[in-house]
This record gives sequence, structure tokens and C-alpha cells, in this order.
Amino acid sequence: MTIATIGNVDLHYQLDGPEDGAPIVFAHALGTNLTLWDQVVDRLPKSLRVLRFDLRGHGQSSALKAPYRMGNLVKDAEGLLAHLDIRDAVFVGLSIGGMVAQGLAVKRLDQIRALVLSNTAAKIGTPKIWQDRIDLIEAKGLPAIAEPTLDRWLARSNRNGELSDELRAMITKTSPDGYIGCCAAISGTDFYTPTSGLRLPTLGLCGTEDGSTPADLVRETVGLIPGSEFHLIRRSGHMPCVEQPDAFAEHLVAFLRKIGHISST
Repeated sequence: MTIATIGNVDLHYQLDGPEDGAPIVFAHALGTNLTLWDQVVDRLPKSLRVLRFDLRGHGQSSALKAPYRMGNLVKDAEGLLAHLDIRDAVFVGLSIGGMVAQGLAVKRLDQIRALVLSNTAAKIGTPKIWQDRIDLIEAKGLPAIAEPTLDRWLARSNRNGELSDELRAMITKTSPDGYIGCCAAISGTDFYTPTSGLRLPTLGLCGTEDGSTPADLVRETVGLIPGSEFHLIRRSGHMPCVEQPDAFAEHLVAFLRKIGHISST
């Protein structure tokens, strides 16, 4: 297990690929961990330098007492990239990971040269929605929100079986403070104005059956950035990186080639 202490939080991360490889960073969704990206990473060119990390309160990163602010999560990512001397990276973020991506790009364009925003938005939900979820977790624990979450996350054809079991386990094993803390961070975030000021290559992806961040919402956010491109992934919901990893990786690799982050040959 590899840990970096960034400020007052210990972040668990995994770094693969050659030291001189073009860097790509992956940030996962609420209630999951860095293993969410395993299938996509397995499909990427081996020449890339791949960083995955657990958000604070998730996976094997430390869980500070809730609530958190989005600024905390952005600062965590900023500090980890600085610690590892990573610059000019492509940052791939899903759901809350995509919000971290937007915030970091606004703050540190020296660290981020391109964005991949998957199943995310500049603003997700309302404060009431997030407070209701926090109240339910505090009253009944994370198992109480697992099934409704999976119903929103997964395409209908993926709601039973090994994939749903794996995601359910991720949710229920997440630290309650970590989950609640990140709910609070999402609730307090509205990136419409800062994201609309970004000028960097951006790819947007969304599953056609996403019940958490519907395709129109994702498309709207990606469209705030001039020159961005957007693609739908069929037979997928909120988790195309595990529901349709081939299609996700295909779009990602094509984007990396388009922007010159990997060879076009």
C-alpha cells in the first residue's frame, strides 16, 4: 500500500507505467475507490504513467471527520500531484471525481493539460437531496442507501449479478464520515462560472441510462468549455468504466491520440 501524507490527510494511491510516460490521473465516484478504474487502465497503452488514488474518506485513504468542502478534495489532488512531481496530466474524473477535475483545472493549469469528465456536472443535485441522504445514513447506515444508489447508477441490464455486488460492497465498506463528508462537498459546489472559463481540451462521456447525472446534464457542463467533445456510451448508466470498459477506453484512447498525449500510430 502506497500512502502520501498531504496536509492532514493520508492519501492511498497507485502509480503504474514508465517514469517518463505521459501522465494520466483517475479520480473515482462517491462511495467507490481507485479499483473502479482497473478495467479501463488494463485497456490503455502501457506507455502511459497512470495515477489512481482514493479520495479522502474512501478506500484506504484516511477518513477525517465530516463535513468536507470541495476545496479540500481539490487541494488533496493538487498536493498529491505536486508530491509525485506530475505536471501536464490528463485528468479523468467520474461523478465527484469529475468535480475535483474541474476544480483542479481552474486552479492549476500547470498540472492539468486536458480533462475527461465522465458522468459528472458543474453542479449535482440540490442541498436538500444531499441533506436527506446524509440524514438517512446517520439514521440507518450506508446499507440503507446502497440499493437506491445502484438503481440510479446501473443500466437496467446490469442491476443484478457480480458487478452490482461489487459496487454494493464498495458503498457499504466506505467510511460513513468519508461518504457523508463528500456528500457535503458536492452539496456546496457550483462550478458553472469557473468551468465556463476553462480553455483546455475536454472530453465528456456519459451512459445513456445514468440516473444520477443524466446525459443532458453532463452535456451541458462539458459544453461550457469551448471546443469540447461529448459521447454517449450505450447500455451503461453512471458507471461506464465498469459497465462498458471497452467503449470507455476506446473513447479515452482516441481522445489521448487526438490531443497528442500518446502516439497516433
